[in-house]
Amino acid sequence: MSTAGRPRAFDEGAVLDRATEVFWRYGYDGTSLSTLTDAMGINRPSLYATFGSKEELFKRAFARYHEKQIGRARAALDQPTVHASIEAFLRTSADGLTADDHPAGCLSIQGGLACSPENTRISEALTTGRAATEAAITERLSRAAAEGDLSPGVDPRATARFVMSLSEGHAVHAAAGATRESLHASIDIAMHAIAALSTR
Repeated sequence: MSTAGRPRAFDEGAVLDRATEVFWRYGYDGTSLSTLTDAMGINRPSLYATFGSKEELFKRAFARYHEKQIGRARAALDQPTVHASIEAFLRTSADGLTADDHPAGCLSIQGGLACSPENTRISEALTTGRAATEAAITERLSRAAAEGDLSPGVDPRATARFVMSLSEGHAVHAAAGATRESLHASIDIAMHAIAALSTR
C-alpha cells in the first residue's frame, strides 16, 4: 500500500528545538548522530529523510534559532534613543545568555567557533549569523547619527563592533558559569562609554 502523502510521526519544529539544544551544549563537532537521534526521539533514517544530513540539520536548527535571536535584537534596538537601544540590546542579551530554559551562553558561539577543517561551512554559517546581528546594530547607530543622536565623528560600524564584542564575550563567560549579575555589572561600565558617544 502506498505511503505517499503520509504525515510525519513527529513535530518537526519540536525536533529542531531538541537538536538545537544538543548542538548548543556540545558544539557541532562534539555532537554525535546517536546523541542527536536520542534527544530528537527519531531514528537515523528519519533524520536523513527529513533533514538530509547532520550539516543540513544544524543549518536548519541554527536558522530557526537565529530568526528568534535577530527578532529579539531588532526589538531591543527599537528604542527612542541610541543609548536606550544599545542598553536594551546588551541587557536582553545578558538575560538570554543566562536563562534557565536552555544551555548557558550562545549557540552562535558554542556551536562551532572552532571546527575541524572539513566542517568550515558550519563556522562560516555562524559567522554570517553574527554579522547579521552586527549589521542591525550598525544600522541603528547610523540612523542615530543621521538623527543627531550620535556625537559627530563617531563611527557607527566601529561602535557596533564594540557592542558585539562585549555581547560575544559575555556569551563565552556565561558558558563558563558567569552569573547574570556579573554580566549586567560589566554592561553598567560599557554604558558609560556609550553615554559619551551619544547626544541624548
